[in-house]
Amino acid sequence: MSVADSPALRDWLGRIERLHPKEIELGLDRVREVAARLSLTFACPVITVGGTNGKGSTCAMLESILLAAGYRVGLYTSPHLVRFAERARVGGAPADDADLVAQFEVVEAARGAVALTWFEFTTLAVLRLFGQRALDAVILEVGLGGRLDAVNLIDADCAIVTSVDVDHTEYLGDSRERIGREKAYIFRAARPAICSDPSPPVSLVDHAQSIGADLWLLGRDFNHTGDRQQWAWAGRVQRRSGLAYPALRGANQLQNAAGALAALEALRERLPVPQQAVRQGLAAVSLPGRFQVLPGQPVVILDVAHNPHAAAHLAVNLDAMGGFGRTFAVFGVMRDKDVDGVIAALKHRVDHWLAVGLPGPRAAGPEWIAARLAAAGIARADARTSIECHPDPSSALAAARERASANDRIVVFGSFLTVADILARAT
Repeated sequence: MSVADSPALRDWLGRIERLHPKEIELGLDRVREVAARLSLTFACPVITVGGTNGKGSTCAMLESILLAAGYRVGLYTSPHLVRFAERARVGGAPADDADLVAQFEVVEAARGAVALTWFEFTTLAVLRLFGQRALDAVILEVGLGGRLDAVNLIDADCAIVTSVDVDHTEYLGDSRERIGREKAYIFRAARPAICSDPSPPVSLVDHAQSIGADLWLLGRDFNHTGDRQQWAWAGRVQRRSGLAYPALRGANQLQNAAGALAALEALRERLPVPQQAVRQGLAAVSLPGRFQVLPGQPVVILDVAHNPHAAAHLAVNLDAMGGFGRTFAVFGVMRDKDVDGVIAALKHRVDHWLAVGLPGPRAAGPEWIAARLAAAGIARADARTSIECHPDPSSALAAARERASANDRIVVFGSFLTVADILARAT
């Protein structure tokens, strides 16, 4: 199958983009109206996953474990890196473009005069696709926030908030407490509400308690321990020991895995999962762009870290890699992010910065990024550090490879679009 979207799918995605004047307009009234016309229902358990960082990893682990247990799983994630169909996986594989086009046609007929954003329209199409399949479980990743995100129109049987930090402040608020409350709205009364953030905002806990959700907190209701060889997990009832570390790289992946296992314990009566499936699922899980190390020398690491919280995790993971010579950073970012915070988290781990341009009106230009790097005290050109500007990530990566020796490393980060450009040209 071609890596690129089919012409018919590309045409539809372009048409959908023109339906609404705004890229993002939070609120459930419009999308709920169209969803009612589509009669969206699921006969199987639904797990919704929200949070600032770690959502994609948690979803990938849940899918991998449930597939190893023999279940037929639907997984909805966003954004995609190369192909739109990455967002809609059925039975462990991306949905067929033709099936997605068929769902777009149904949503278009159902919406009437209702103007849907691109995300709302495509979310409804994927949800209906899942509803048409004989699935044993559905996993839904929240796009933005929680309370007003289109995914929240589905009443999940179990909801997970992976972490809470400051991001998307123009939509969610400028503090962890405000953002935590927004994310807590994916919880439902009398249903499992998992939070794998080790220090959850009070607002999240208060909201869960106020609606009568069955709140599971890391450190209280479930926990994890480990040494260099293996790790163990304990929940309210279940214990899982002698586990190999998840195939996803990164020090924060045990936190994500712990939340996933808590959800599986909470749903154990409907989705029993044997120990061997947990082991197999964690060993087999993969997720592009999350501390993904490409083969060859110099080492190239791809990471979609785009906020200070994720950048801090990236810094820890770089430190854990061991001895390398110089570190080159291919860095492209959206202007509306906390760019200074991202730079601060990594400026002492990077020797040479290659600022890059990205598509879209929100993207920061290379020279603008270079100015922020210089303002952070990074020298544009001296014996130890440098700043260069390049039009796109691929040209910057080629330049970094020219300069780097075999024992150096190159990290590509700052946005999904930064990583996507590299992956699209590598496949």
